[in-house]
This record gives sequence, C-alpha cells and structure tokens, in this order.
Amino acid sequence: MTAAATGLSQRLDESLRTITSISRAPAAVLAVVTGAETAIACHGDPLPGADTVFELGSITKTFTALLLAEMVTRGEVSYDDPITDYLPPRAHPRRILHRPVTLLHLATHTGGLPRLPANFYRRALPTWGTNPYARYHLDDLYQATARTRPRYRPGTHVHYSDFGIGLLGQLLANAANSTYSDLVLDRICRPLSMSKPFTGPGPSCATGYRRGRPMPAWEMSALAPAGTLRSSATDLLRYLQAHLHPHTSPMCLALRTTQIPRVAAKGKDRICLVWNHRCSPHGDLLFHSGATRGFTAFLGFCPQAHTGIAALVNTTPTHRRNMNTAAYTLFKTLIRNHPTVPP
Repeated sequence: MTAAATGLSQRLDESLRTITSISRAPAAVLAVVTGAETAIACHGDPLPGADTVFELGSITKTFTALLLAEMVTRGEVSYDDPITDYLPPRAHPRRILHRPVTLLHLATHTGGLPRLPANFYRRALPTWGTNPYARYHLDDLYQATARTRPRYRPGTHVHYSDFGIGLLGQLLANAANSTYSDLVLDRICRPLSMSKPFTGPGPSCATGYRRGRPMPAWEMSALAPAGTLRSSATDLLRYLQAHLHPHTSPMCLALRTTQIPRVAAKGKDRICLVWNHRCSPHGDLLFHSGATRGFTAFLGFCPQAHTGIAALVNTTPTHRRNMNTAAYTLFKTLIRNHPTVPP
C-alpha cells in the first residue's frame, strides 16, 4: 500500500475487501488519485503489487480512441474520413452504402456494425471458453469488412461493437504505416511516461481465472485494438492523471478531445470517443469497463473533482459476481467526498 492520506487508504482497504468478496478473485488491486493524493491497495496470495500487470479487456478501446484523437491533431487522419480511405481495395464494402462509415462512427459505436463480425464465430468456437479471438486474423477482418452491411444508417444508433473498434485500430495502423502496438507505445505510452504496454504474457503478469480455473493469456489477433492491452495500477494512475490534467501533458488537445460527449446513449448517458459519459451534481463522470476470460477491469475519472479510479481483478465477471458495480460506487463516493479538490 502507498498513500498520501490515511483516510483515503482506509477507504480503499474497505472497498477492496468488498470487491474481493464479490468477485472471489485470487488477486485484486485498487488505485485512486484525488487531487495530489494517490493510493494503491492490493490483496491476494501471492500478493500482487502496484506494478503487477492485469489484462484490461475493453479498456483497451480508450487507448484506441486516444490514438485516433492524437492522429487527428497531427493532421494524419480526419474524424470524417470514410473507412475505405484506409482499407486495401479487397476489403472495401461490396454493397454501396448510402452514407459512408467514418472513423468517428467507429469511435462512437455508431457505425451500424454488429458487436462481432459475422465470420467470427466459426473461428472462435474451438477456443470459446478460453481464447475466442485468438484465431481471428487480419484476412478474416478484411473479409468481414468487404461483406459488411450496417444494421443501421451510420451515425443514427449506438450499438457497442468490438468489430468497429478493432477495425478502427487497424485503420489507424494502416494510415501510419505501422502496427497498433507500436502506435500505442510511441504515441501514448511514451508521451504519458507509461511503461511499454503488454500485448502478451510477461513475468509481471497476473494469471487470470475463470470459475476457479487458470486461463491462458488473452489473445485478440486482428481485433486487438478492442481488447488486447495489459497494464498495472502504477501506469493506469499515470493514464488517469493525464486525463484529469490534460494541460500538463504533451497530448493535451487529444486528451481533451476524447472527453467531449458526442452521441446520446441509454437514458441520459452519452458516448464520447469510446468513453461513457454521465452527468452528476459534482461533474462529468467518464468511465469504461473491460473483461477477458480471466480478468475484470474498471476505469473512471471526473475532471471537475480531480478524481480517478482503477480497479483490477484476475477473474472473469459473471452476472452474479461482477466487481464493476462496487468499483463504480466507490468512484461516486470519492467524488462526493472530494467535489472541489484543487489540482
């Protein structure tokens, strides 16, 4: 445990016990930043640390969105660029679309694409319980893109899509003549002083569990930009602090851009660039969760309260045992208790 304030540390210890009880995770880590204070609480046997690496699942999508914003600020791409601008000819949609799908549509889940490509399932079934994405390769993604037919007119409906964000990351890599993992390292991690992102297992990676059984390392292959990254509490605190104080970062404009609400979602919620946005009496709540076959993760921050939280456990969520609700409750409690913390 590291902390600048005993009260914050105590609150984290209490919440960590709740999260561990709900998730039944062998290992759990909570990290919080509130103004100038930070705290990290760890639980498990063996005990994880602040630098233990967990799979992030769909929190990866926030990195993909930030990468899009960064490339727009450089003038390398535009939000309104059609996806065909960065696809090889063989991957262009064969059906004529009345309105082209753009990069912004993909980043706001309004491209009309299904959650997963139609040709995904035949690849996924042999390893469905452990690594369903591992056998889905770039040729499969391009084949799905060529055959795609949006369910809705692009820009009119929010429909969460791993397909869309996975495709977005590949298009950005194509535009930069690079790979997704290299772009995240060069354009995000280095400017934000984060460690090299893990896209595979390493010596500091926790083992994930599903129903008490250890799981193999998560692989995403062609859909990597939708959920492949791994990170630690230490680095996620740096990531949160950059979002809370964009003016201190070399990525200032891109960070601010990702936080702009763009389309309406369920209820009063809105979608920014990937981030979920919810209004509260104390400010804007921006958050995202992630899950793999062996891990659950939650990330949230409130710029006005200068507060952010990262919660990581090494077990897959179920309907009855999902720690995200407890993490979100802690997030709201911290904001209520520290509504006007100076930066």
